[in-house]
Amino acid sequence: MRHVAEGARVAGAVALGAVTAPLEAVFLLLALPFLGNPNVSGAAARLAALEVRRLRLDPAALGLSAGPAGQAPGIAGAAGRPHEGRARPAGARALRFLTLRLPVGVLGGLVVTLFVFGAATALAALRAWLGGQPFDGMEPTPLLVTYLLVAGFVGLFISVSGMIGVYAVERRLAWAVLAPDRTEALERRIAELSESRAGIVAAVDSERRRIERDLHDGLQQRLVALSMLIGRSRRGRPELLDQAHEEAQRALAELREVAWRVYPSGLDALGLGDALAGVAERSSVPVTVTCDLAGRPPMAVETAAYFVVCEAVTNAAKHAGAARIAVDVRRDGAALVVRVEDDGAGGADPAGSGLSGLARRVAALDGTFEVTSPPGGPTTIVVELPCG
Repeated sequence: MRHVAEGARVAGAVALGAVTAPLEAVFLLLALPFLGNPNVSGAAARLAALEVRRLRLDPAALGLSAGPAGQAPGIAGAAGRPHEGRARPAGARALRFLTLRLPVGVLGGLVVTLFVFGAATALAALRAWLGGQPFDGMEPTPLLVTYLLVAGFVGLFISVSGMIGVYAVERRLAWAVLAPDRTEALERRIAELSESRAGIVAAVDSERRRIERDLHDGLQQRLVALSMLIGRSRRGRPELLDQAHEEAQRALAELREVAWRVYPSGLDALGLGDALAGVAERSSVPVTVTCDLAGRPPMAVETAAYFVVCEAVTNAAKHAGAARIAVDVRRDGAALVVRVEDDGAGGADPAGSGLSGLARRVAALDGTFEVTSPPGGPTTIVVELPCG
């Protein structure tokens, strides 16, 4: 069933490509006198990005990124921004791609037409013969039926092979024409690594400030109060010892909490599933955790996944007014996918200090971080971390 669905998807992509080919031919003819215009290059890049999505390829991986309105798309930098102060060859590559794919799109249209014509002919013959009528003056003799079955099978094989071939040629053409050259790809990778490194430094500094606030505003105040209680009890008020003991217990609990947030010792010993179960137990909001992992991922990936869930659960409990949080962790091929969804008020800002810190942590591992939080909710955070 899965192969049938994939075949239908490929056939649909080829048929859609056959429809867009003449439309793009008209665009190229109209744009011919204005090839140096940035608006033409931007429109070509957007059309190429649509074709790339039709072929189930990532436009960003091929150097296509939609810029602001009125700006030509260009080569994406580490944060999806075009590089400053340099040419944007994406428009020129897009024009070349649209030109080269025209004959491939026409070929795909012919293959789809052959398939549709064969299927329509077979259905018409079947309907006529089942109704006791000749089809095109032909009666359904055993020899004729055998001949048509063989011819139909061969035609179906040619049509299906042709659609698969056209689809593969279009994908290969997109990679060959649109993908940045090696130097360009290395420049993009260097920019990504530079931004990721800066993000890691910022995330570490932010985490240090948070730990300092936790120690100063919580634990330090309790220890000061404890010292004062012990001093007063030594001056003849022994009944304060019980209160001092309670303060010591609270200080110890807060110290454990701060240490756990810095790095949970149970993560190394028990694994990600048990560590996330501990997060659910400490949360003030009911948390459902599904952790479907056959084995343990790399330590860096496991740690990043843990802190993503911790921050997401904390934000949902403190700021979103959520009544329910669902956490799902599973392997998808070579990646660990973490999904956290709450039923809170929504409107989470991905640029906020908490979420942006998580995004930098994930980017340091070459992962992807996506936040969907429309006003009114729900808020969904999806993180993919490569485990290879």
